[in-house]
Amino acid sequence: MQIRCAARFFPSRDWADGRRCWGMFKPVPTEAAASMPLWRRPTTLLFVMALTMPIAFNTWSALLNNFVIEAANFDGADIGLLHTVREIPGFLAIGVIAVILFVREQVLGLVSLMMLGVATAVTAWFPSLGGLLTITLLSSIGFHYYETVNQSLQLQWLPKTRAPQILGWLVAAGSAATLVVYSLIALLWEPLGLTYNTVFLLAGGTTTVLALFCLLAYPQFDAPHPQTKRLILRRRYWLYYALQFMAGARRQIFVVFAGFMMVEKFGFAVHELTGLYLINLVINMIAAPLLGRAVARFGERRTLIFEYTGLALVFAAYGGLYWFSWGVVLAGVLYVVDHILFGLALALKTYFQKIADPSDIAPTAAVAFTINHIAAVVLPVTLGLLWVVSPAAVFALAACMALISLTLSLLIPRHPEPGNETIFVKWRGAAPAE
Repeated sequence: MQIRCAARFFPSRDWADGRRCWGMFKPVPTEAAASMPLWRRPTTLLFVMALTMPIAFNTWSALLNNFVIEAANFDGADIGLLHTVREIPGFLAIGVIAVILFVREQVLGLVSLMMLGVATAVTAWFPSLGGLLTITLLSSIGFHYYETVNQSLQLQWLPKTRAPQILGWLVAAGSAATLVVYSLIALLWEPLGLTYNTVFLLAGGTTTVLALFCLLAYPQFDAPHPQTKRLILRRRYWLYYALQFMAGARRQIFVVFAGFMMVEKFGFAVHELTGLYLINLVINMIAAPLLGRAVARFGERRTLIFEYTGLALVFAAYGGLYWFSWGVVLAGVLYVVDHILFGLALALKTYFQKIADPSDIAPTAAVAFTINHIAAVVLPVTLGLLWVVSPAAVFALAACMALISLTLSLLIPRHPEPGNETIFVKWRGAAPAE
């Protein structure tokens, strides 16, 4: 009997007449994956991807501030422009909906991960504003399309009862991979005289090879619920959309300006800034699973209220570093606390998982990623210009953003579910899900 393995892009064909096909050529229902070897199950694939992505992305993040200042003479306006360009593909993540009409989500995610790796590998070859903007755009397409698909697959493949805990462990796995990368940079940068080109090539190349392995070694997993492959905007998800918008604004303060502050104001060198990242990662490896358990125990409402209250205080204290000339030790402590609070963002994922129609997860993940990046496209360049005038004012605005997020989080019910998406539902009476 002839064995036929169709191309991975057409999963509906007759697959191998029931016989086994290797890797990406065989679709497997997620329910049937439990009988497969542990290393080939969907949850394991999520962990492998969680380990793979940070190798390229966080190497780029760790070296970026020093590289752009030393090699390209960036100022605050330049770094703001670069991060605005970096966020454009995130704003266009809604295009994932069109792509998955022809390509399976799992394949799209892994190909995007390979694109991130290749772009990271060649970053040091373009030490100019124009070159860095171009290569950053390419790497960002890979990163944002990967992240959109990855978040969708997590919510499709993980059971609701265990999702917070597993998401916490996935964050810890990513932190562990990043810890290894940062440790190597911090310990070997000066003794071996490493260059930006060497480190970018090694990190990007490793991510590319691992993503290719995942593409070839794992079967295509069919989610329990077929996904709607068209644009979806539902009124009952409005609070989730609003929280995603504010999360995008909050993220830019940490990603763009907190690290830049450590270099510009306090003169951190590569190994010193990487050392601070290492502290973050060690704490995150321990804290992330605990944060996942906290979300499962206390619920999304209480968790997000705690996160945004803490962020408002941290951002106000960032401003105090400039207003009151507080020292570098406090700056480092604030940076670590900021990073820990960032880990509570998994509560936003599980909030949506609880209120969503299961078939809405993929298209809504793309829409939410786009909404998340509306502020991300605008804020870096505008706040970068404000940074040139007053860095403290940037952090004052960030504190106000955190307070807005806090107000929105108060609208989450204690037990979110379809038909009970906000606290307003109990006032007007339960309504059927749209």
